[in-house]
Amino acid sequence: MILQVNHSQKSSAASAAAEVIQTLCTLLEEDHLEPKQFARLRVHLDWIQYKNNFRESVAIVKQSGSSGEDHALWDIHVNTRQLSSDTLRAHVLRAIACAAPTAAPCENHVPLEDFRSFRSSIAWDFNRLYWHKLADWEKATGRGYEQALPGGKSDANHPEAVAHGVADFWTLLKDLESHHQLPPEIFLLEIGVGLGTRCKLWLDSFRTLDRERGTNYYPRLKFLLADYSLATLERSRPAVGEHLDVCSFLVLDALNPLKTLSFLRHKILHIHLTNVYDNLPDEEIARREGRLYLVEVRAYLPTVDARRIADSFALPITDLRKQVQRLLEVGPDFLNDHPRGMTFWQDIWAALRLEERLAPLDELSADVLPEGWNVARLEEVLQDAPSDLRVHLSTGAMESFRNTLPLLRPRGYLQVQDIFVTDLNDYRMGFYGPGKLDGSIVNWVNGAFLRETAERAGYDVHFAPFHYRPGSRTSVLYTTQRE
Repeated sequence: MILQVNHSQKSSAASAAAEVIQTLCTLLEEDHLEPKQFARLRVHLDWIQYKNNFRESVAIVKQSGSSGEDHALWDIHVNTRQLSSDTLRAHVLRAIACAAPTAAPCENHVPLEDFRSFRSSIAWDFNRLYWHKLADWEKATGRGYEQALPGGKSDANHPEAVAHGVADFWTLLKDLESHHQLPPEIFLLEIGVGLGTRCKLWLDSFRTLDRERGTNYYPRLKFLLADYSLATLERSRPAVGEHLDVCSFLVLDALNPLKTLSFLRHKILHIHLTNVYDNLPDEEIARREGRLYLVEVRAYLPTVDARRIADSFALPITDLRKQVQRLLEVGPDFLNDHPRGMTFWQDIWAALRLEERLAPLDELSADVLPEGWNVARLEEVLQDAPSDLRVHLSTGAMESFRNTLPLLRPRGYLQVQDIFVTDLNDYRMGFYGPGKLDGSIVNWVNGAFLRETAERAGYDVHFAPFHYRPGSRTSVLYTTQRE
């Protein structure tokens, strides 16, 4: 058995390790575990910083595939933040029963879908519903999106950070002008505008600096505010009311900005995003004993929660899967009672969990990987990483990144404020999602894979800490084009 502590909370790790080892050894003695299973167990102690997440306190991730070793490879994940000595044994036994190769569908789970890649899971349908119906969610919960963020506000709106960004951009314009390279129209793009707060701060600051220095760049600005949701764009408009003459509003899919803005290929001087990549569809891969696996998921409700919700809405528990699909297709009015539909949505989201299994990558079709990636390329990027590792593919982030770079003008740059894992070794030192923020998903972004994607596109990627808020986990990615 291999025990892996995936966090640095000293007291929590030490006590959890002792309790878990004692419990598993006892279960081995009592024949609840086979000796061969016990020998190959990988026990992961995860301290999950997200209070709301998709995991139960104990979960088993097993291998699937055609190898005939369906139960030979088991990962046991224990959330040390939720660990209770009184219930650990019961939770481990329940997880073992659900993972047994001869087990019927787990009686403690009410599945809402079949196993699939995480990026195809209905969890992301809930995420999309949240952004389309953000105003409804905020009204029902009584708090805005930013209040759900760590610290209750977004790092995007820090005045000093915005001012420094404005100064850097002004310096670029001045240098372009001195070399007779400044275009008559100065295009900028903000993807994921929220309430428009950052856009207002940026435009206010740039207009002031432009007037102070007498450069008259401001009237030449073409500031594009883009978001996935038309409702969000409408909410951002009042914030930039003083600057409407230089602003345009665009509904845009962050996964493929080029599709909407192909007419601006090679014309945009600055593109900025904050907390967008961490909210794009993603999936994970794992390497076990030299073999690569895709982490497949199945969304489910714990039976105790499913019964509670079904009783509350006078539904047969067997109808919950169908009703969830109706919610995701129609929205909270699917019951012809908006407040009741909102309550159903919130209850389902709060209870939603993800069951996981490992599917061998070499037995899956090539299109399960991001465009341009294959098993050989993954192995090349992972060659210096730990032998046993689980990392995000950051499929959505890489797709967005790849479809954004062609919009940049020579010497233009992309800047992304988000939560990045820049060293693959760090994946063994913490839990990096997915977590839940109210109705949306938050997932750290694999910066090492983004760096590899950028290199193939002719760009260098740099990461800098966000110094403007003590304790911030935000990093700033920015690109430079190779000569």
